[in-house]
Amino acid sequence: MLIHKSCIAMLFAAVRSASAFSIRSLNHVSAPQKASLLKHFSTAAAADSDTLINNRISRAPVPSSLDARTLSENLDLVLSHLRSRRASDEALDAAKTITTLNLDRVSLIKQRDEALQQRNELSAKVGMLMRESKGEETEEIVGIKAEATTVGETAAGVEESLAEIESKMNSLLASLPNLLDDVVPDGDDDSQNELVSEWGDVSSLPKELGWDEDFTPLWHDDVATNLGGWQSDAAVGMSGARFVSLTGDVARLERAISSYFLDRASQKGYTEVSPPLVVSRTALEGTSQLPKFEDDLFKIMPESHTCNGEDAFLIPTAEVPLTNMHAGAILEESELPISYCALTPCFRAEAGSYGRDTRGLIRTHQFYKVEMVKITTAETSADEHEKLTRHAQECLEELKIPYKKMRLCSGDVGFSAQHCYDLEAWLPSTGEYREISSCSNTGDFQARRMALRYRPAPVADTNADEPNKGGKKKKKAKKPKPVLCHTINGSGLAVGRTLVAVLENYQTPDGDVVVPEVLRPYMGGLEILKKK
Repeated sequence: MLIHKSCIAMLFAAVRSASAFSIRSLNHVSAPQKASLLKHFSTAAAADSDTLINNRISRAPVPSSLDARTLSENLDLVLSHLRSRRASDEALDAAKTITTLNLDRVSLIKQRDEALQQRNELSAKVGMLMRESKGEETEEIVGIKAEATTVGETAAGVEESLAEIESKMNSLLASLPNLLDDVVPDGDDDSQNELVSEWGDVSSLPKELGWDEDFTPLWHDDVATNLGGWQSDAAVGMSGARFVSLTGDVARLERAISSYFLDRASQKGYTEVSPPLVVSRTALEGTSQLPKFEDDLFKIMPESHTCNGEDAFLIPTAEVPLTNMHAGAILEESELPISYCALTPCFRAEAGSYGRDTRGLIRTHQFYKVEMVKITTAETSADEHEKLTRHAQECLEELKIPYKKMRLCSGDVGFSAQHCYDLEAWLPSTGEYREISSCSNTGDFQARRMALRYRPAPVADTNADEPNKGGKKKKKAKKPKPVLCHTINGSGLAVGRTLVAVLENYQTPDGDVVVPEVLRPYMGGLEILKKK
């Protein structure tokens, strides 16, 4: 394929100078040539390793989440981040397609605007001629009216094409994950996550509880069975696999953990919320569980219930209703950060986990979790993420459960997160650390999808009351335009997995379970759960 030499020169000059490549400068190029140029550009840009951080292009030029224009003007960066996430070929193709569609969109907008301008000019001419003819519709006027109608129909046709393109672009954009924070390490999967810190000695509690070398710690389900509180067969009989019933002291211990987490979050400034457990498709699109993860959700039959005419789903996490409480709103900067917490059951189909963690409470379809959510500004986002994560860490420390703080690598970080920490609690039965909390900073990724914005506080003008050169008072500064919020979420903590950690770490060789000190006030002062 022949490509104009001037386009090639412009393209590689931009690459060599490390300047932003403006896709808009290719509006005069044909569609096949655009595709070829984009291919050349992506290859050349990827070869410039000076800008790589953790094997991808730094996102510094694109601090916000993607819209079609930003993606198109930074295609090389977007592809770099998708490859870093080990994204599918379909995702890479989606990004390239958006760029091509955006070029077509810009061209169509120009065509529409030119047609509308031409129609307005013709309409004005008709008016002038009608005045000159004193209302008589001459042959010239009839001809101009017909021309105006044709031009209007052209504009309407272009508008339809625009709507179709924008719909395709929005659908493709919804399929693309967030860009990664520069601190996220490169890696294929959870085996390459980065250890940030480690707390606790795994031998401390065993020493206190009298474990000797001959003692083999039991799995949590066996511990719960010995306490008379494990009724999995009954649950499976009525609900199917991956459901569990807890009774007696074990159920009471689960409730104590929930109450402790809620009280602690409230003490840290989170407002407790009791949200709905059924949400709409739009709400799940806002927090980005949809459209990508529909197979992991429990959908309610429309014959039973819809949410304002939309498909209804059980919540997979309280993150969804908590974050959506301000969907479509414009907040004031003085209101931020907003911090919410909620204890809810969570429902997940776990469609992609067949055969994994089939035993016990590690992976079930229904589980309780205390969720923490923050809505804040871009400037405070990173600090609030650290604070939220620290609040989850303190829960584990007060329970005296050893844990690791892990920074998720590019191949393991969640779809909506730009940066994520996992807290992994020590489980002595298997001698490994397992995730008990995931704390994610999504930047403005979710806020863009749910139109969640805030208005920055106006900058005080100390000279506002002083007269200007003409002797008149200066005009008051205009209100700043609303900007997208940042949203942060994390488990504080997953109640079921915390119950697993408590049962395993606090078991005694006699089959009893010592109640952690911080939970005793929630257990009526009970210190030991006795083996039945």
